[in-house]
Amino acid sequence: MAIELLNQADPLGQKRPQKFASTRKSELGQFMTPTSVARFMASLFPATTLRVGRLLDAGAGVGALSCAFLDRWISADGLAFKNVEVEAYEIDATLRNRLEEVLASYAKRSSVRYKVFSDDFIQVAALQTLGARRFTHAILNPPYKKINSSSDHRLFLRQAGIETVNLYSAFVALALALLKADGQLVAIIPRSFCNGPYYRPFREFLLHHAALRQVHLFASRTKTFKDDDVLQENVIIRLERGGVQGSVIVSNSTDDSFSDLATHEQPFHRIVFPDDPERFIHVPMSFGQNTLELSEGVRFSLPEIQVGVSTGPVVDFRLLEHIQHRPTQGAVPLLYPGHFSGQAILWPKDDIKRGNAIRLNSETRKWLYPNGFYTVVRRFSSKEEARRIVASVVRPDAFSGATMLGFENHLNVFHEDKHGLPEALAYGLASFLNTTAVDDNFRRFNGHTQVNATDLRLMKYPDRNTLTALGAWAQSQDDLTQSMMDGQLQKLAG
Repeated sequence: MAIELLNQADPLGQKRPQKFASTRKSELGQFMTPTSVARFMASLFPATTLRVGRLLDAGAGVGALSCAFLDRWISADGLAFKNVEVEAYEIDATLRNRLEEVLASYAKRSSVRYKVFSDDFIQVAALQTLGARRFTHAILNPPYKKINSSSDHRLFLRQAGIETVNLYSAFVALALALLKADGQLVAIIPRSFCNGPYYRPFREFLLHHAALRQVHLFASRTKTFKDDDVLQENVIIRLERGGVQGSVIVSNSTDDSFSDLATHEQPFHRIVFPDDPERFIHVPMSFGQNTLELSEGVRFSLPEIQVGVSTGPVVDFRLLEHIQHRPTQGAVPLLYPGHFSGQAILWPKDDIKRGNAIRLNSETRKWLYPNGFYTVVRRFSSKEEARRIVASVVRPDAFSGATMLGFENHLNVFHEDKHGLPEALAYGLASFLNTTAVDDNFRRFNGHTQVNATDLRLMKYPDRNTLTALGAWAQSQDDLTQSMMDGQLQKLAG
């Protein structure tokens, strides 16, 4: 009967009128947990002989995660509780009514006590963190929605000593704070917390208060939440409150069928690099180290090689009155990601949305760079694109007669003090960034489709001479292939 209840919990959220369901999902940041994912998450909790299990399920929906946890307990699969107490939070009345029915069905058949709350979990939990920690386990598929900097949620979180920017990270931090020592937390959340400055306080909070025990990564971005428009790449994490950090189990599967589940163990220093002040969380997909980690030559910061990287300074909607579709006298080239195809520059383009040029005057000059050699990287890629980092070289002779260039905000630009790079260095940077090793390494901490200047700034690079040599070699090749770039990087940076 217990398994049957979990099977029922999966589709219930989809039976509401589609327009209503979509609107509520958007408002609340809801994404229902598939049954297979709920079972897998429940399976990650380590065996225990605790007499009483106290489970927190915040943002419980119709109870798929609580059901999976209770099913595992009832089947005597490692969770040897005499009794289980469940506290579940759900603010959506439609979901909450069904949640109550499901948990009541368990209570009739086993030693389960439960409470279902309609309260705002953040408000209630922020106050509770000041008192006793009482939960032994937490299982979460928290809502995904940004938190306004001046909102009540932000104020409640600060009172609890938590600084974060999204509901999902707030739920995880609060749940962790409510766990007893050695308490276990399993959550499915977007991978965006693994990197970037906005989530640094959240990463520090997690790593200070808990040991990271397991990370599961889905190879497909679209198949886990098939019925929802989920753009984020999702991971499942297991944390142990107050645990001593050791090696981390890293698992992966293509999708939520887990049919090709692969598991390996990684030393923690491969997950969070000891010398990384940002505390980026890397998720290696294989046991061995890749070319960048093995290479002693790839260890320099951009300032050390006298190169800068910036987001393209031209924000087009703010300068629309100065942008024109065709270049004319008194205007200079304006470059968008659409002007680049591999190493080819397609400028001007008739089908470009905004324009190909921007007028050079007192209002626009401060946003422009002198014409020269630059390495550019697109800031956004499509969901299933093969590569995250795609680098191209801007050549000054592609814009004969132009004194200045405009780089639109959807490009990242490598430069020397906002001037062009030496030609060979520009090509060397592009070749390095286009290697498989760089793309693999970048994917370890970047779980979304954006490539921000901050991400590129925090990467390690070969020294300037090596990059220059790589660029000179690349320019000498008639037909530069991926395998050739990968092999040359190994030779030069080995």
